[in-house]
Amino acid sequence: MTMSMFRRILFLAPIAIAAMQSTFAASPTVTAVLSNSQPTVGQIVQLEIKISGATKAKVPESISVDGLEIHQTGQMYESSLSFGFGGNEDSSSATYTYSVLPLKAGQFNIPPQTVRVRSDSLRTPELVLNVAQGSRSSAGSSQSGQTQAASKLAFAELVVAKKDAYVGEMVPAEIRLGFDPRARGRLQDGPELSGQGFTTQKLQQPRENLETIGGRTYQVYTFKTAIAAARPGKFEIGPVTAKAVVVLPRRPSAPRTTRPRSPFDLFNLDDPFSDPFFSDPFGGMGERTELPIQSETATLNVKPLPPNAPPNFSGAIGNFTMTADARPKTVQVGDPITVTSTITGRGNFDRMNGPALEDERGWHKYPPSSKFKQDDDVGISGEKTFEMVIAPNQKKPAVPPLVFAYFDPIKENYVTLRSDAVPIQVEGGTAPAPSAAKAPAVAATSATPTATVGVTPASTAKPQDILYQLTDLGRVRSFTPIYARSVFWIAQLAPFILLLGFIGWKIRQAKIDNLEAQRTAALQHESGELLRKLRRAELSPQEYFSNASRVVRVKTALVKNINPNAVDAETAAKAFDLGERERAQLRTLFDRSDELRFSGSGNGANTISSDEREEVLRLLESLRA
Repeated sequence: MTMSMFRRILFLAPIAIAAMQSTFAASPTVTAVLSNSQPTVGQIVQLEIKISGATKAKVPESISVDGLEIHQTGQMYESSLSFGFGGNEDSSSATYTYSVLPLKAGQFNIPPQTVRVRSDSLRTPELVLNVAQGSRSSAGSSQSGQTQAASKLAFAELVVAKKDAYVGEMVPAEIRLGFDPRARGRLQDGPELSGQGFTTQKLQQPRENLETIGGRTYQVYTFKTAIAAARPGKFEIGPVTAKAVVVLPRRPSAPRTTRPRSPFDLFNLDDPFSDPFFSDPFGGMGERTELPIQSETATLNVKPLPPNAPPNFSGAIGNFTMTADARPKTVQVGDPITVTSTITGRGNFDRMNGPALEDERGWHKYPPSSKFKQDDDVGISGEKTFEMVIAPNQKKPAVPPLVFAYFDPIKENYVTLRSDAVPIQVEGGTAPAPSAAKAPAVAATSATPTATVGVTPASTAKPQDILYQLTDLGRVRSFTPIYARSVFWIAQLAPFILLLGFIGWKIRQAKIDNLEAQRTAALQHESGELLRKLRRAELSPQEYFSNASRVVRVKTALVKNINPNAVDAETAAKAFDLGERERAQLRTLFDRSDELRFSGSGNGANTISSDEREEVLRLLESLRA
């Protein structure tokens, strides 16, 4: 190889590698979506611009639309590169988020935005936002909050996603706290959301970003939560309160004849940050001052759930899907089978019970366990997996379908999900009664002459001696044993059939008694376990009243021999012939259990005293037949 050829190869190699890389690399794409296309005035909407196939892009920091304030609030990168014979697959992506604040009602078109990715120029799709006027209080609250934010060191806002909801429905909400960056604001207490009749999800770590409101820049902390009402009615949500510490410039003491200038008197262009202290990043003469913050209230109209709830409805509200499976597929009678069901969707997962067997006959069921994997910051979106162990008491061809009922607040009706039956094979168990044995047939033998001893012909005169008595056997015509004759077996067949029938009846009766005994034992064991849990002090109010109402149902089912799930307060009171006082206590117990089941564990408003626990325990122990 000559030197000139070697140099030519070295020159062309980078070009070839670059060509191969450009051939294998996928072209980047861009999409843009809105979290809500029909908000009300003052309701913040999130805009996401996602670039697939790249981790870096040049996007606009703000988008100008008359009537909307759109500012970039954050960005997230994901990078992944896989290699194969067909080329390299780049699954990298970059997501840029924007906050969209509608300032007035109407239809707004967010124009396509130019996104620069390396040497490519991409365009986002045009988005349409239909903004409704909303209630007067909502618009006034948002506009007032923005006006005050433009003239304060700090502000607080409460943004509720909906104005109308159902009892137990999780309504997303945002708490926004803004500080002037020059004040170096820092939260000391809060934020706290006050009010009665509703519960809130635990606040997570806030999202932090810079926003320009009314021509002034604020450092905004956004906390996400969700609100659920415990009863129907009209509720005032809020206000949100918080305490912050800000740094302000020290001012020289003024003469008594002159009124000192308050740093919080920001009207008439009285800006505390006009002090040169804030132009010096190394200024150390600042004064730390506590600053209380309070937002406006929000109104939530809560409607009751419709009365026609399915029997297996446990309080789930939202939109869900269900999958189910069972393992193992081949078992012996009495062996455990783990039934796994997964509920996926958006709603109040913390108040959700697992799916139930459509037909529980012939099965022994154990209490299920659950785990939840959330897909958002609040915990109202994700999937909840339930594992229930069941054991067949007899041969079964399949695990019965699972049923799960929930209320859809968008469609405003109840929905029942039903899984497919899971085929299984159950071996062993009680063997079926054997059929009656056929009587052995006596084979027809060929005509064999039967030996006779000294039979004389009729024409022969019978000798009148003892030999005649030995040889004249009367009606006996054969020496075949009696057990070899069909007449003997036919005579034995009737009692044998009766014996088999009696044995089959006893086996069936024992099986019925065994199933009933197993059911009674399981209910008694469940009642005892629940009572032991109730005597402990660490149970939450929701768990306490749910277990207490379950004890009443189980005890009533033992007395009346009915399904525990079909027991209500009146059925239990009649079963135990309770007086008026105990009937009232029983109704209160069931009502409290239902209220906590719909509203969840709460934010501390729902508590139970030791006296109330003792009263419930005395009521449960008095339920005896």
